[in-house]
Amino acid sequence: MTYIPEPVDTSNIYLDKDLEDLVEYLAKNTHENWAAARKKEGWRYGPERKDVYKEHPCLVPYEDLPESEKEHDRKVVRELLKTLYSLGFEIRRM
Repeated sequence: MTYIPEPVDTSNIYLDKDLEDLVEYLAKNTHENWAAARKKEGWRYGPERKDVYKEHPCLVPYEDLPESEKEHDRKVVRELLKTLYSLGFEIRRM
């Protein structure tokens, strides 16, 4: 069986400035949740990823992550928000 991914097409969805600010906040929170889960599993910071020793170089505050790692988190969040819009949901501040 050949798997062919078919994500929701979000190519026509654009996020305004307020939502891009939200992207950054949620990306940081995504990292914080990931790091908390890893620490709970016994992982710790290490300069290189070593699964056998549960060491990971991204177990640092979000602000200290390499830009490439921050952008990974932003991309995941941005795509989630765009998918919600594509499905007819609205995002608004209460």
